[in-house]
Amino acid sequence: MAKLYFRYSAMNAGKSTALLQVAHNYEEQGQQVCVYTAAIDHRYGTGKVTSRLGPQRAAAVFDAEFDFFRDAPQVNCVLVDEAQFLSAQQVRQLHRLAHVRGVPVICYGLRSDFLGEPFQGSTYLLALADTIEELKNICTCGKKATMNIRVDASGKRMKSGAQIDIGGNERYHHVCGRCFYAD
Repeated sequence: MAKLYFRYSAMNAGKSTALLQVAHNYEEQGQQVCVYTAAIDHRYGTGKVTSRLGPQRAAAVFDAEFDFFRDAPQVNCVLVDEAQFLSAQQVRQLHRLAHVRGVPVICYGLRSDFLGEPFQGSTYLLALADTIEELKNICTCGKKATMNIRVDASGKRMKSGAQIDIGGNERYHHVCGRCFYAD
């Protein structure tokens, strides 16, 4: 039986690397995968899943209008990067894809934003995913990183702003709960 998986973590835990490895594993066995990423994530170019380690691959993009159940091709596995940007309806479409068509769907994303607020896609993935897995990362203090903070150009922590502001290490740091609440 196919499932909907949600693999989440704080930033820089290797989510995209893990996705690329899963895609490789399926393809090495002669299986077809379809890889998706959010259209708004243009850090490495639109339609690319890129690991900080270097590997990357082209991906189909989803935006707010994309319907996964209607538009996903017939493949052996669907992989979704930046899954926090999914809408509630899209998470339901992916859940339906897994259970009605029997296609495993593996989503990778953040659980919460830089203020500790959940993303809509993550909220629904936590509610509907058949399997939820945390990818681990370490805070600079040595504890497990579970949160993200946003910093400005001078490295000062930001405590307000839009929920979505695409960026990498220059904009975001992964931290433990204690460091998240430190002033």
